[in-house]
Amino acid sequence: MKSLVDYFWFGKAYTYKSYTEFKSRSLADNFEKIIPFFQKYPILDIKALDFVDWCKVAILINNKAHLTKEGLNNICKIKAGMNKGRIKDS
Repeated sequence: MKSLVDYFWFGKAYTYKSYTEFKSRSLADNFEKIIPFFQKYPILDIKALDFVDWCKVAILINNKAHLTKEGLNNICKIKAGMNKGRIKDS
């Protein structure tokens, strides 16, 4: 994750006890750098589904949907189904 900060020239990497995360506060950087990068170099396995959902939320926020109750509920629903909330096939 720390390499992403160097590669993209923005964001910060935070290291915790069991994981490291990359954070960016710029919606423009997400659209101009993060999304194109991972579309060109796809994420594999179940995390690819989380990336698709993350892109959906980014588009909703970019379109200002998060400013409406319906849009915010839609974002919360997408978020609830990501990561550990995603139903795995048995």
